[in-house]
Amino acid sequence: MLRDSGHRVVALDQRGHGASDRNPSDGDVSRAAYVADAVAVIDQLGLDRPVLIGQSLGGSTALLTAAAHPELPRALVLVEAGPDGSNPGVQEQIGGWLRAWPVPFPSRAAAVAYLGGGTDAVGEGWARGLEERADGLWPRFDPEVMVRSLDENATRAFWDEWAAITCPTLVVLGQGEHGGIVGAEEYAEMVRRRPSLHGTSLPGTGHDVHLERPGVLHRLIVGFLADGGSACSPVDGSGTA
Repeated sequence: MLRDSGHRVVALDQRGHGASDRNPSDGDVSRAAYVADAVAVIDQLGLDRPVLIGQSLGGSTALLTAAAHPELPRALVLVEAGPDGSNPGVQEQIGGWLRAWPVPFPSRAAAVAYLGGGTDAVGEGWARGLEERADGLWPRFDPEVMVRSLDENATRAFWDEWAAITCPTLVVLGQGEHGGIVGAEEYAEMVRRRPSLHGTSLPGTGHDVHLERPGVLHRLIVGFLADGGSACSPVDGSGTA
């Protein structure tokens, strides 16, 4: 959708994800390694002050990249991502879910039904990331690598990094029955530390906002960028965009 609006889009398959190696050769899945990969891609492609956009763990990488290299991005968009951490249970929760997948999935329909939790759009989004093999559909990632990639998120927060970001920032959060991963207290602290923050929550959505409401998310991002970072009122929780 962003391409249709005239934007160049570079989608990075981060280490351990997508078409990248399932197990990084150096074994490093630290937050610093993810940031270094993002910066390397930006440098190699000669991207001039790109907009960093990330969802979930990708949002964490975008946040930390903007903090470590404040001169680099023109703007930052975080979807269901924030600076809070110190959640010791996050690895057990996510690892348990990933390990429980009934792989291989015998068909795309089976994958969509299982991964979508009753929401076809979410299931389709997750199913697109599966790899087809002779015996069925498999994830392109190693669950144990994904768990290790959360080591720092489980033990520390990134509030200092959040305060170091200088570019215009838009935060889009889920606000459904099961909510998203950024709670009201965390969001309030994000605003307190950076009062110029622009944010909105979308009722009826969860963690996979980008899959559940792609059209709305697209309009929010395009409007935010077109207005130089002032498309959304700061601390807009109405979800009416």
